Amino acid sequence: MQQDEVDKIIAEAVASSKKQSKWSRPSKKTNSILRTRQILNAIFMIGFVAAVIIYFAFPENKMLFFSVGFGSMVIKIIEFIIRFMF
Repeated sequence: MQQDEVDKIIAEAVASSKKQSKWSRPSKKTNSILRTRQILNAIFMIGFVAAVIIYFAFPENKMLFFSVGFGSMVIKIIEFIIRFMF
């Protein structure tokens, strides 16, 4: 095999790998899924902070703390599922 042939094969492989790069710009579908995940993640963080505040502000009301905390966990699990499905 000649050096020119090897260089040509390498150049073609590099060109094809750049076309299939995982760092390429996301499509519209990916952008909408990413936006949904960001919103769900923000809701989770707000819920988590609210649960911590409820825990210390109302120590006698554990049911409210568990409800808000569990609700936040459910939202995080939904975001987690969306992350791995799409």
